[in-house]
Amino acid sequence: MTVIDEQPAAAIAPPELPRATVGLRALLPYLRAHRTPLVLVAVLGLAGAGAALAQPLLTRTVLGAVSARQPVLTPVLVLVAVLLGSAVLDAVAGYLLQRAGEGVVLGARVRLAGHLLRLPIAEYDRRRTGDLLSRVGSDTTLLRSVVTSGLIDIASGVLVGLGAIVAMALLDPLLLGVTLLSVLGGVLVVINVARRVRALSEEAQNRVGEMTSSVERALSAVRTIRASRAEERETAGVATSARAAYSAGLRTARLEALISPAASAAVQGSFVLVLGIGGARVASGSITVADLVAFILYLFLLVMPLARALHAYTVLQSGLGALQRIEDVLLLPAEDHEDRPVAAVHVSPRAPAVEFDRVAFRYADGPPVLHDVSFSVPPGTRTALVGPSGAGKSTVLALVERFYEATSGTIRVGGADIGELSRPELRGRLGYVEQEAPVLAGTLRENLRLTDPHAAEADLLAVMAAVNLTGIVERAPLGLDSQVGEAGVLLSGGERQRLAIARALLSAPPVLLLDEPTSNLDARNEAALREAIDAVAGDRTLIVVAHRLSTVVSADQIVVLDSGRVTAAGRHDELLDTSPLYRELAAHQFLVT
Repeated sequence: MTVIDEQPAAAIAPPELPRATVGLRALLPYLRAHRTPLVLVAVLGLAGAGAALAQPLLTRTVLGAVSARQPVLTPVLVLVAVLLGSAVLDAVAGYLLQRAGEGVVLGARVRLAGHLLRLPIAEYDRRRTGDLLSRVGSDTTLLRSVVTSGLIDIASGVLVGLGAIVAMALLDPLLLGVTLLSVLGGVLVVINVARRVRALSEEAQNRVGEMTSSVERALSAVRTIRASRAEERETAGVATSARAAYSAGLRTARLEALISPAASAAVQGSFVLVLGIGGARVASGSITVADLVAFILYLFLLVMPLARALHAYTVLQSGLGALQRIEDVLLLPAEDHEDRPVAAVHVSPRAPAVEFDRVAFRYADGPPVLHDVSFSVPPGTRTALVGPSGAGKSTVLALVERFYEATSGTIRVGGADIGELSRPELRGRLGYVEQEAPVLAGTLRENLRLTDPHAAEADLLAVMAAVNLTGIVERAPLGLDSQVGEAGVLLSGGERQRLAIARALLSAPPVLLLDEPTSNLDARNEAALREAIDAVAGDRTLIVVAHRLSTVVSADQIVVLDSGRVTAAGRHDELLDTSPLYRELAAHQFLVT
């Protein structure tokens, strides 16, 4: 269904997304499902930290034994065992982290995709598809590094660093003070820079979203672009978005480039100071050579994990920038299947199949589209909605499906107010075929089973026969498993329309809604589709939005809409006498002389 021509431009301009409050707490829902491997990683991290902190002490013991001319085989074997054990612990923890990171990305993508598919239709009208896709793709990917190089590295770095500080304090408090003063300056620089990375990372992801939107826009209309010889112009538009993403990435890279030099300067400065002052203290007899070597090893245990932790803090800020974009979308309210307590509602087969009672509607921030619309569709009959473009015909079907909520008035299906029916229950009673009759990439079988995933082969063939599509099944080598191409490009326009009707029929809905099914068809395909509609109309209610009046002259009821109002209703012959607008439409289509 296309409703853009019935909305003002302001109504479809992409609005700003709501802003979620994103911090470390926002990561918890993504981490909770992986708490077991993360807890195991934490335990392995503790063991690894202990092994790392033991290595300088064991090295000191070996050096002391060498100096005292004592046996060194046992302490050397213990040191080797600790080194090997530490390597094994790191390998296992690394695998578990990568697995948890992939799981977080998977969970985020499934959650976000599920939410996107449940957003109100109005949100798709107003937002760029490419930007939404980039949030599912590139933004969720950044969450992996938050787990694999973010939180755990920060925790392990702090843990090992604190242990190293304690050991260094026991070895030589003076050297520890010199070390901390040297390292502190670099730490402050890195933290100050990393705090600014989050905003720049979010901006860079926004630019990537804009670029993806440009590419999606071009690819979705690639035939029109080729025919218009507009490849260079569209490429230039994509390039502009790509350059904006490039510039935003460079701004982030410039900040991140300051982190490594600051950390290196702090490490080298502390090493030089410790080596110089420690050498003087060894010469004065204040500490031994073994103590100095152990202190230097602890110094590396302090600064190396600290450097990783500072880098992880930067990665975490980038991840939080991506998480901000994900959470902003998740903050949009979904089309809730049960948005209010739904009591048992009786749907009567004797009541009007569909009834509009003084219904008005407007799109957000736009002028009214429907005004005080009232009409009734008896069960088992065929009703046509006709009128000029922009009259509100497609909007009527959208309101029946509850893609949008009426501004005022009541819509009933089977005598029940649709607001009192759950959306699954309501849509289970309706078969809906959009104006463009979208066919999904895949096979005929997959397209048919969209409405009933467990339909038997015989049922699939029966609905294909009902719309006169048996021929395409018989001539295709793979039958129902034949591919239809992207957007059904391997089918003709008429075949796509009839396939969409067959798909709607598979769930056996009592009411079938058809939105201008013949609008883009030639005379031959129009006749074939009209025969298909006649074939399926016998045992169900049809509401057809018609552009070509020739397809609905035999309808039981024709409702004439103009500027969102019902101006007339009746049969074809009656309306020729009573409705000037209908007579004008018929004259333009050579149905009257």
